Amino acid sequence: MRFLIQRVSHASVKVEEHVIGTIKQGFLVFIGINQDDTQEIADKMVRKLIGMRIFQDEQGKTNLSLQDVSGELLLISQFTLYADCKKGNRPSFIKAGNPTLANDLYEYIIEACRKQISVVETGSFGADMKISLLNDGPFTIILDSEEIF
Repeated sequence: MRFLIQRVSHASVKVEEHVIGTIKQGFLVFIGINQDDTQEIADKMVRKLIGMRIFQDEQGKTNLSLQDVSGELLLISQFTLYADCKKGNRPSFIKAGNPTLANDLYEYIIEACRKQISVVETGSFGADMKISLLNDGPFTIILDSEEIF
């Protein structure tokens, strides 16, 4: 499982020219699901995400978590995080989880986050989405379950 986390001042997602999710200060998280991912892995990733201390404290140090700053989440399913570009110029997505597994785990992650964060907005699984954001920092972090667990 891969989370691409961007600390944002605000972010939104549109599907067919309609805004379906918008947040203020918080994290925009692109979520890639691998064919071997499980709910146990999702639980660990969510714990790491929610505990990530990358907001500035009063001394300007990145020492505060999403909960510490009453931050919000925008969660976007993104199978292209598993693009394999080793051969040729056309990426392969064979390592991405099948759509049924990926959607089930995406929904599971959304519910797990909603248990801890008051504002959790989402994209639309499998839709053509347009994402707008103001990256704060810029600050972008990649969490890969294969590297951290």
